[in-house]
Amino acid sequence: MSTESTVSTSSGAVRGTERDGVHAFLGIPYAAPPFGPRRFAAPQPALPWEGVRPATEYGPTVPKPPYAPPYDVLLPEPVIPGEDCLNLNVWTPDPGGSGLPVFVWIHGGAFVNGSGAVPVYDGTAFARDGVVCVTINYRLGVDGFAHFADDGPPNRGLLDQVAALRWVQENVAAFGGDPARVTVGGESAGAMSVGSLLAMPSARGLFGRAVLQSGAGHHALTPATATRICGYLAERLAVPPTREALAAVPVPDLIAAQQGLAAEIAVMPDPGRFGEVAANLLAFEPVVDGEVLPDLPIRAVAAGSARDVAVLVGANRDEQRLFLVPNGVVDMVNDQLLGLAIAGYGLPADRALEVYGAARPGATPGELLADVATDWFFRLPAIRLAEAQAPGGRTWVYEFSWPSPQFGGRLGACHALELGFTFDTLAHEAHGALTGGVAPPELADAMHGAWVRFVTDGDPGWAPYDVPRRPVQDFGAQVRLVEDPRGEQRALWEGVR
Repeated sequence: MSTESTVSTSSGAVRGTERDGVHAFLGIPYAAPPFGPRRFAAPQPALPWEGVRPATEYGPTVPKPPYAPPYDVLLPEPVIPGEDCLNLNVWTPDPGGSGLPVFVWIHGGAFVNGSGAVPVYDGTAFARDGVVCVTINYRLGVDGFAHFADDGPPNRGLLDQVAALRWVQENVAAFGGDPARVTVGGESAGAMSVGSLLAMPSARGLFGRAVLQSGAGHHALTPATATRICGYLAERLAVPPTREALAAVPVPDLIAAQQGLAAEIAVMPDPGRFGEVAANLLAFEPVVDGEVLPDLPIRAVAAGSARDVAVLVGANRDEQRLFLVPNGVVDMVNDQLLGLAIAGYGLPADRALEVYGAARPGATPGELLADVATDWFFRLPAIRLAEAQAPGGRTWVYEFSWPSPQFGGRLGACHALELGFTFDTLAHEAHGALTGGVAPPELADAMHGAWVRFVTDGDPGWAPYDVPRRPVQDFGAQVRLVEDPRGEQRALWEGVR
């Protein structure tokens, strides 16, 4: 049985629900609807309301395309119509309390998908364990990250995230939270966003701890490449590549053009045409514009931009298998393609095949490619972020290695698999598509508990990272601390950036 509860925010009062000691307030606007004259503009303050606004259901999601099969089943996400899409959700154990730690979650989805309403992000377990949990929406794809050569402000999706964090600073005390005890976290594109926030002057002071799951600070676009991508998008729509012209395009047409461009990049990632997009396959992502994002995040962190922030960072053992196994691509890779990919990453081919082959005896070329790509895009950036932060900061590193039984066990510890463990939402029906419904609850207890400790006390419970030992907490069949796991693979990449 649930009851209602009311809280006052800077824009007006909201009415949420309470069940089993957890109060949920859903769909609260933190910024004005980004449409009409506010299209492609920096986020504006939320429009105030009179009376008490119901906050009992998730709010509208931002414009985004659907996932293509089979990922629409593996990564289910809601589509909720409406313009008031810059909203957030709050779960709290005590809206009348004070001083509670706060965890603000930034969703993944390759900067083109996702929302704070994805069921696996339900914050009930965090609130149950004494944490105020906040999940947010932010503008995606063209709306969030298209880079205009004219007056369009850059990195609007990142600016949305900063606006949400400012809303938290102003309002979280009304939900029992402490604005001085804020942790920001995210996975995949959300973790890359957190990496960007670590480097952004406008985000300083808005959080004191950061969690980066399966994403770090190595991948961002130059203004030249981002402007070129915007031009290709405009060509598809037969309009000038300006903020005004693209704002006049109906949203469905814009999304269709965005999908067409993404398909072209996936099939023909020509570096001469697409620049650094050809390597990371993300057409829309943060841009090192020199103002909102002054530098590549990893360089900024190495220079001390986040020295006062405690960092928890890591990756899954088999990240890339999510993108190669369900669609069958893993079985299309032969020795020749594997060799070309290894050379493309800048590795010595013979030595790489020797090292990765020894780590995975009997692996197919596609499975070895998944290992190499996992290291390049996910594991090595996490390690390098830890190395950049560790000398003068507080840093902890983890790896998630529990293998899913799905797809005949070939999915492994793939991308996004850890989310149900982090949020302790394994019981949610939709997530069984990745876990097979047999995920060990004791592993969720361990991983979720470590995240709660980090958000609450700034220490997840194992040795901090240092370069001589390189301790990494492994969340797998056993939960254990390992020093320099797969160090031979890490060493192979030294000098490759």
